[in-house]
Amino acid sequence: MEQQTEAWQRRYAIRAGIEATISQNVRTCGLRRSRYRGLARTHVQHILTALACNLTRVADWIAEPTTTRRRSTRFHALCTATA
Repeated sequence: MEQQTEAWQRRYAIRAGIEATISQNVRTCGLRRSRYRGLARTHVQHILTALACNLTRVADWIAEPTTTRRRSTRFHALCTATA
């Protein structure tokens, strides 16, 4: 059971962290296919796509929607009162 080892779980945690970024770039910026031929132009496309992704994330972070605090359930209140 390789998945039970601590080394595998550390490697998977790193991969799980980057999967959302890759998915966002594929969905929003069309990163699945390159517009250009050749490594140099493709590399520039990847750099600009990463820049656009980071700018989008910064804009979302600045706009930070105001969220209301969720009401706790009676069960949660009971559990915290007895703890």
